[in-house]
Amino acid sequence: MIDVYINNIQKFMPNEPVFNDEIEDYLGYIGGKKSKAKNIVLRSNGIKRRFYVLEKDTQKQLFTNAKLCKKAIKKLEKDNFKLDDLEILACGTTSPDQLMPGHTLMVHGELKLHPIETISASGICLSGVNALKYVYLSIKSGEFKNGISTGSEASSPILSARNFKEESKCLDELEKNASIAFEKDFLRWMLSDGAGAMLLENKPNKDSISLKINFIDILSYAGDMPVCMYSGLEIQNDTIESWRAFEQNEVMEKSLLSVQQNVKLLNENIVEYTVVRPLRNIIKKREIKADDYKYFLPHYSSEYFRDKLYEGLKKVDFEIPYEKWFTNLTSFGNTGSASIYIILEELFNSGNLKKGEKILCYVPESGRFSTAFFSLEVV
Repeated sequence: MIDVYINNIQKFMPNEPVFNDEIEDYLGYIGGKKSKAKNIVLRSNGIKRRFYVLEKDTQKQLFTNAKLCKKAIKKLEKDNFKLDDLEILACGTTSPDQLMPGHTLMVHGELKLHPIETISASGICLSGVNALKYVYLSIKSGEFKNGISTGSEASSPILSARNFKEESKCLDELEKNASIAFEKDFLRWMLSDGAGAMLLENKPNKDSISLKINFIDILSYAGDMPVCMYSGLEIQNDTIESWRAFEQNEVMEKSLLSVQQNVKLLNENIVEYTVVRPLRNIIKKREIKADDYKYFLPHYSSEYFRDKLYEGLKKVDFEIPYEKWFTNLTSFGNTGSASIYIILEELFNSGNLKKGEKILCYVPESGRFSTAFFSLEVV
């Protein structure tokens, strides 16, 4: 099988950074009032700034998701690679601009490229990794020599005040239980917009570093676990109904297209099903050790989960000290499927990586409890 290398990583963040005291200037005020939950949620998630496709005060959308991807992909062009040479494009997102056609086709259209193979990876945070793995396997098999994968989100239009009719739980309850804040209001104060893109090729860069992909393991526990994070469904007493089963007015009245999260289910299971069980499997399969890795790049939605993740690693005897962790959640927010791209982009272009260093990336998804671990080596 052919070795595969990540030879370039780029990101595109829309507009100017949005700091904590500006969020509602972009997303709007629910019921015309300031949120009482905002400051509590922000203290819990630790995020200091994020980026939105929305215009300040007007809530006008200035970039589509497809345009975010285009901007990131265009930055991958360099002296020894032009988009005219691209062979395959795979894009993953939680928030496509339309139900159909597929997201990657819209990105391909924005780029106005020659005919190439495309695939759209749907889902939540793992969609970006699924896109990455498709390109990785396509090159590894010898089918293609190069390809680009992306992860991107345009979540802020979904979080706009016009889509919310009720405020969160009262401040007193939020103060007593951080999980309630997480469930009722956390998305409006955490999700960010942006796109990341990776260029994969069958040969490493000649004059700069590359990241050799050692493995990408993705595991779903949907056969064991119920739905946890969702949109377009109504779930009552373990009965799942699609939004298509409702009258149009019911879809709006029930806010069936909003993003919802079963936080109790999340808190009780996220570490067990995205760290403990899968990592035990991967350690045995790949014969890896924690000491093998110079860097650990975790995607987590909130600083609330940082210590819980660490305890999960310890539980499987794979303890990685915090000084090896690298993340930029606080400065870019939770960009969902784009997060691991944006984290990797900063490290890749930092000038700090040295030949032989290994990087372990972790991307969980709470949709129905799935996870990914992938291993990279600096060459």
